[in-house]
Amino acid sequence: MERQKALHFQIDPRSGLPVYRQLMDQIKYYVASGGLKSGDQLPSIRDLAVRAAVNPTTVVKCYTELQHDGVVEMKHGKGAFVAAASNELSDAERRKILGQLAQRMVIDAKQLGAGRDLVEQVIREAWDQLPS
Repeated sequence: MERQKALHFQIDPRSGLPVYRQLMDQIKYYVASGGLKSGDQLPSIRDLAVRAAVNPTTVVKCYTELQHDGVVEMKHGKGAFVAAASNELSDAERRKILGQLAQRMVIDAKQLGAGRDLVEQVIREAWDQLPS
C-alpha cells in the first residue's frame, strides 16, 4: 500500500542533536505510535528538505540511517517507505519517551521562571494548533 500521510516535523537548532537525527527520531516516533504503518510513503527528499528547511543531503543521511536501522525501505525511482518489520511502541515505551521529552521541557521552563500552569497552557495551545 503506497500512501503518503501528513507529517509534522520540527527542527530545534538549540537541541544539540544533529538535524538528521532529529528527523530520524520524529519518523521513528510516527512509526512507533502507529501514525505511520508498513508501506506508508515518506515525503520525497526534496519535499522533506523544503518542509523542514534543511539541506537535501541531511534528508538523504536521515533516510540512509533509517534504512540501515530497518525502519525504512528505499524503492528506486519511487521513494522511501516504512519497512514491513517496523514495530509500534508499547504503552510503557511511549510513556517513557514522553517522560523524557517532558523532563527536558520542565527543566527549560524552570530555567525560564515559568510556572506549571503556564507550561500546561502552552502545551494545550500547541496541541490545538496542530492540524489533525
